[in-house]
Amino acid sequence: METPRDPNASRYEHVGKGLRRGDLDRDPIKQFGNWFTAAIEAGIRDVNAMSLATAGANGRPSVRIVLLKGFDHDGFVFFTNYESEKGRQLDANPYAALAFYWIELDRQIRISGRAEKTPREESQTYFHSRPVGSQLSAWASRQSQVVDGRRVLDARMAEMTERFGDKRIPLPPHWGGYRVKPETIEFWQGRPNRLHDRFRYTRRKNGGWLIERLAP
Repeated sequence: METPRDPNASRYEHVGKGLRRGDLDRDPIKQFGNWFTAAIEAGIRDVNAMSLATAGANGRPSVRIVLLKGFDHDGFVFFTNYESEKGRQLDANPYAALAFYWIELDRQIRISGRAEKTPREESQTYFHSRPVGSQLSAWASRQSQVVDGRRVLDARMAEMTERFGDKRIPLPPHWGGYRVKPETIEFWQGRPNRLHDRFRYTRRKNGGWLIERLAP
């Protein structure tokens, strides 16, 4: 039997140059944009991949990777099947958390807040920007439900392909976006000896932001 690998064997020493309060924009959305642009310029693959954590009425958390599809001062947007596990959980408990980790830059960003469905028109605009195959799969896949083999998915895909043919594919009623409206945003910069730099923005009642340094 193969001996399990020791997780400590892949230990990584952070070499980041540090993060000071003076480096930060007073607006966390602008600060996010600065770091996101830096990650793009660094050539990081799937730079918009983020962990999404949700919890249903039973309080048990669930996490998966989704793709960020837009951000502004109203929040951070992703799209999914509303009948999926995450969709059902957000119906029961609308609070969510996001996390980005760009190891090449020794940077992590954590975001938490309330998730709200995007307007139907916004979901429709994004849906029709997707490749045709992705539009068809949104109809074909009953996301998160148990399926009796791959053949079921292939058959559903063939059925949807025949159903819509060359016609414009409508937005499924069970598919659309969520916008996570941030209440806290944390920027983490890796440093040697695990003495990382962490700054948390917390939204004030007047719409401004409180900035605090956190211990690593």
